[in-house]
Amino acid sequence: MSQQLVSTVQANVLIQFIELTKPRVNALIVFTAIIGMMLAYPVGIAWDVTLMLKATLGIWLVASAAAAFNCLVEQQIDKKMARTRARPTVTGSIHTWQILVLAGAVGGAGLVVLYSFVNPLTMWLTLATFVGYAVIYTIILKPATPQNIVIGGASGAMPPILGWAAVANVVSPESMLLFLIIFAWTPPHFWALALYRKNEYAKAGLPMLPVTHGVEFTQLHLLLYTFIMVACTLLPFAVGMAQMFYLVSVLLLNAYFIYLAVKLFRHYSDALARKTFAYSILYLSLLFAALLIDHYAALFTRNLW
Repeated sequence: MSQQLVSTVQANVLIQFIELTKPRVNALIVFTAIIGMMLAYPVGIAWDVTLMLKATLGIWLVASAAAAFNCLVEQQIDKKMARTRARPTVTGSIHTWQILVLAGAVGGAGLVVLYSFVNPLTMWLTLATFVGYAVIYTIILKPATPQNIVIGGASGAMPPILGWAAVANVVSPESMLLFLIIFAWTPPHFWALALYRKNEYAKAGLPMLPVTHGVEFTQLHLLLYTFIMVACTLLPFAVGMAQMFYLVSVLLLNAYFIYLAVKLFRHYSDALARKTFAYSILYLSLLFAALLIDHYAALFTRNLW
């Protein structure tokens, strides 16, 4: 009976820890890393699926550990925000030492997988990403400056570089373009969220842009950064990394993003900010999918004939 109780408690702790790893956020992180891996293969070269699975596992484990550490650091902040006050770190249903042990084990396992079964470069880049997000962004930048997401967005933009490095063992110019797209996408994506959550951020004492500079200032910057993002998304076509399918796709995706950003600038509402935030997630997913389809379009066409 006691063994069964212990097993139940252990299972419950694991379930709560998994919640702290932010699976939905990590799904997008892992997705862009996988696209980076696939794009690293020249057309006609077969994928090393085993290598890709190992790289995916390693990146996912380290990202999960970083998310859990983020929740632990922001425990007091999460208490004051509606969307996070039910987290296990806030309710106290999981202990700090349990999070630290599990995050250390999960993150450490991910780094071992990357170093031993992928390549050292990917491991070191992934470790740098962990430090960038869990330490530089979460501990230093987020409570210190309203530009936290602009600077700290670099860590969130790293997954395509990690994926590319896992396959090619190099940080290529192409992977840097993918990094730049996500880096430019992060501010309008996050500021849409910050706009309709501004009261919660104010209550938590975080210097987010709508709190420190007001809604109208944030609306303007969201619009301006949307245009910067649009310019960045055209670079793969401009340098020959992508062809017509990607160009048409990204022009359509950008047109609707601009429409939302302009509408949000002219006629703000929380509902529209929520819609913009939701679309930004779909936007990035579809953009990377379009890059992948475009990359292999020539091969598909050749096989048809």
